[in-house]
Amino acid sequence: MKKKLMIGALSSVLVASGISYTAPGVSVLADGPDYKGNETIKNERLHSYEEMASMLEHLDQKSDALSLEVFGQSVKGRDLYLAKFGNNEDNPTVLYLTQQHGNETLTTEGALQFIKHLTSNSKEVNELLENVNILVVPRLNVDGAEGDVDFSLDDYVSGTHTRYNANGVDLNRDHVDRNQPETKALHENVLQEYMPDYMIDLHHQGAETTLGDTDELVSGSILYPTNEEVDPEVVEKSKQLGAVLYNTVESRGFGTLSKYIGGSAQTISRNGLAAEYGIATLLFEMRGMADHYREDYVLGQKSNGYLIKQAVISLEATAKAIADGSIEEVDTSFWDTLPESSYNRSESE
Repeated sequence: MKKKLMIGALSSVLVASGISYTAPGVSVLADGPDYKGNETIKNERLHSYEEMASMLEHLDQKSDALSLEVFGQSVKGRDLYLAKFGNNEDNPTVLYLTQQHGNETLTTEGALQFIKHLTSNSKEVNELLENVNILVVPRLNVDGAEGDVDFSLDDYVSGTHTRYNANGVDLNRDHVDRNQPETKALHENVLQEYMPDYMIDLHHQGAETTLGDTDELVSGSILYPTNEEVDPEVVEKSKQLGAVLYNTVESRGFGTLSKYIGGSAQTISRNGLAAEYGIATLLFEMRGMADHYREDYVLGQKSNGYLIKQAVISLEATAKAIADGSIEEVDTSFWDTLPESSYNRSESE
């Protein structure tokens, strides 16, 4: 029987769900266990599609701040949800996009926490929403996240989640042709409709990515658009977005970030959206995956709490910096010395 993560204060959420969590200040640097065939995978602790939809619809009914929109359907006919906060055309708009890849799950758990927070009607939230419009697409690849696809997952560790959509297509390589209903709907009904100024595209990477040439594991990696057709001003704004996120994660003591090594093709959302729409984009790749055919990509359960928290604080901090304008003053020089992602763990580990 699936255990639904209760949405509320993070500590109570993680206790209720059974995910271990230690208060910030205890430095773990995301060094939870890899899977390596030795741990039980408990993906039933994650929100299923039905649970996610039910939660979003409940929040929409009780909150005046939230406007929930269905902006399209997946290959298998599942609704695609957009959570909208704020509609002031004079304010900047930020889009948070999660789970283009169905096996990259904890970013969505963090996004759902963030949506819940924005419906709290607190003074802090009300002041935030007076100055920024926030869009959240939690889980673009709803079919892959359910394992409801037209190909076998027998070679996957858990057999529950896959990177690809039901047609076997990587949605994050479909931002030019837009042949898949999920990416087509995202462009036509979200990007072209609301024209966000900023976007963070949240993903997961392998569980053993290291900081430069060291053995030190990272909790995530970040990168701005690298396509040559992107306006330099858009690149700089993207670097500012990355600086806010980097400073937030590094200051908390339970995570550390590297510079992602990524391609420059416009088929990738980080590049294509920046080039086509002038959106400042940031890729945020968090550690580990819920399922994969490579065991070294799947993360043991003990880091989940930290990684969910990492997503939550990143969304909160970037939204706040955009709202109060402090993002325009942030120092981006750290990008010049940020170690690139690598895979240099010693053979003894």
